[in-house]
Amino acid sequence: MNSETSPVLDHDDYLSRLNDAQRQAVTHGTGVPAGGADSSPLLVIAGAGSGKTNTLAHRVAHLIASGADPRRILLLTFSRRASVEMTRRVERICKTVLGDRTGPLADALAWAGTFHSIGARLLREYAQQIGMDPAFSIHDREDSADLMNLICHDLGFSKTEKRFPGKGTCLAIYSRVVNSGAPLADMLMKHYPWCAGWEAQLRQLFAGYVTAKQEQGVLDYDDLLLCWGQIVSDPVLAADIGGKWDHVLVDEYQDTNRLQADILMGMKPDGRGLTVVGDDAQSIYAFRAATVRNILDFPVSFDPPARIVTLDRNYRSTKPILDAANAVIGEAAERFTKDLWTERASEEKPRLVTIWDDTAQANYIADRVLEEREAGTPMKQQAVLFRASHHSGTLEVELTRRNIPFVKFGGLKFLDSAHVKDVLALLRFAQNPRDRIAGFRVLQLLPGVGPGSARRVLDTMGESAHPFEALKDVEALGRGGASLSGAADRLLGAGAPA
Repeated sequence: MNSETSPVLDHDDYLSRLNDAQRQAVTHGTGVPAGGADSSPLLVIAGAGSGKTNTLAHRVAHLIASGADPRRILLLTFSRRASVEMTRRVERICKTVLGDRTGPLADALAWAGTFHSIGARLLREYAQQIGMDPAFSIHDREDSADLMNLICHDLGFSKTEKRFPGKGTCLAIYSRVVNSGAPLADMLMKHYPWCAGWEAQLRQLFAGYVTAKQEQGVLDYDDLLLCWGQIVSDPVLAADIGGKWDHVLVDEYQDTNRLQADILMGMKPDGRGLTVVGDDAQSIYAFRAATVRNILDFPVSFDPPARIVTLDRNYRSTKPILDAANAVIGEAAERFTKDLWTERASEEKPRLVTIWDDTAQANYIADRVLEEREAGTPMKQQAVLFRASHHSGTLEVELTRRNIPFVKFGGLKFLDSAHVKDVLALLRFAQNPRDRIAGFRVLQLLPGVGPGSARRVLDTMGESAHPFEALKDVEALGRGGASLSGAADRLLGAGAPA
């Protein structure tokens, strides 16, 4: 599809369903005379319940319907689920506009995903140019914490007189430093003051952690962004990568960190074809060192500044709720001017309740649940929202004590389940026998093999040019001796590198 064969769009068929602000965001840079396309950067400030996802999906679809090549569109989302849903919406809209001319859009819109998934694809593609083995393994958070723990043990920090920070805390500190680009000393004082006395040891630990990853051919989630950021710091590679896409669209921009912003600016330094969508008022979670400064500073990052379109019509809440929300948002010291409004009227106002502590809060909620049930509201139509899953503990105990049935959504993810991680570790080990974390987990699944034995086996394999052949020659380890030889045969038979 190109500009010479672009169809005449029936705006009344799908753009008319959007409000004025949404339509401005969707059509930005399109509908101009040939040769005069406006690719200037766009910031869409999307208030809560303002149809953000629908607007972004319509913008992608409108770009495609206006002649943009879907293979040259990069769509970055906060989660994989959001990516799948966005792609489906775009496909539905395009089919409405183009009908049979849509073609295999799902395959063509291939560059849609999270920053980390897109980063992994690019790193495998450019691995050889930056001296990296394209067959690298990727550690999840638990694997990374385990590797951090192994290095900590090797350095003797697990035997210090004063308790050294746990593996999860060490990984969290390391991750925040990488994603924010802030000095370790500053990060410790601001976010982990109880660990400030361990600065020297943490520097040594992090250096050993990085070395171990390089030796084992593994990357953690933070490396996917860090390496991507390092690649686009090279002007030649940055131009090559940025040139892959005519349009780059980013969802939930308020939840990006400094490293992600640097990646975008490295690929699109002039902002051409760049669209970011988000809401500064919803920057509350700070996952992976996310900073509200990215969205606040976006317009002035370019010359001339980026265009700002504000979506302030709310389709979800009633006016009293929005009045309360606007009053709270208005107290922000720095923000984009935005007052949410709606046509949904209501006489019922939100209630502000002051509670003494967590126990009193749990009692209050349980009382309200029972009161609403007596008033005719089924329990299935009642919900309690939490910022984080672990905040529900006290309430869960109180509901159970009162025999009030409930279902909790959240908690342990499928990929975090022990049996699933065992299978993934086996596959990673078969592909990359230098991955000690995967090997450490797999070997301990064998009868008679514990942590000490697994470590000795991995040391033996690491000294050999043919790791899995060396595994067959390992001295019998109790009841697990025979299993090691069998495991080696199966790994070699599966086509694992020797």
